[in-house]
Amino acid sequence: MSKQPRKQRKFLYNAPLHVRHRLMSATLSEELRERYGIRSLPVKSGDTVEIMRGDFREHEGKVEKVDLKNYRLMIEGVSVQKPDGNKVYHTVHPSNIMIVELDLDDEERNELIERKG
Repeated sequence: MSKQPRKQRKFLYNAPLHVRHRLMSATLSEELRERYGIRSLPVKSGDTVEIMRGDFREHEGKVEKVDLKNYRLMIEGVSVQKPDGNKVYHTVHPSNIMIVELDLDDEERNELIERKG
C-alpha cells in the first residue's frame, strides 16, 4: 500500500462498493466489545450510534442513511436549518461515531459477528 497522499485519495475516490462498505466501519462501545469480542463493525442503517466529535458531540440517534459515495452517515436528530428554513441532515464521518446498539435483523451480519468474535 502506498504512503503517497495522492494515491491514498485516488484509492478512496475509486474504491468499489465492497471496499467502501468496509471503510464505513465504526468502533463499538465497551459493552458491545465485551459481548461480541470485536472492536469495530461496518455501520448499517438501524444501528444506534453516539457522536463523539463535532458540533453534535454526545448526541445519540439511529442511523437513517449510509452514504457510501461520500463516506458519510445521516443520523436522526442531527440536522441543521438552512437560511430558507429547510432542515437538512448534518452528515457525520464514521470515524467520529461509536456504535451503542446493533441492528441484528440481518442474518449475514449475525454470521459476520460470529466469524469475527
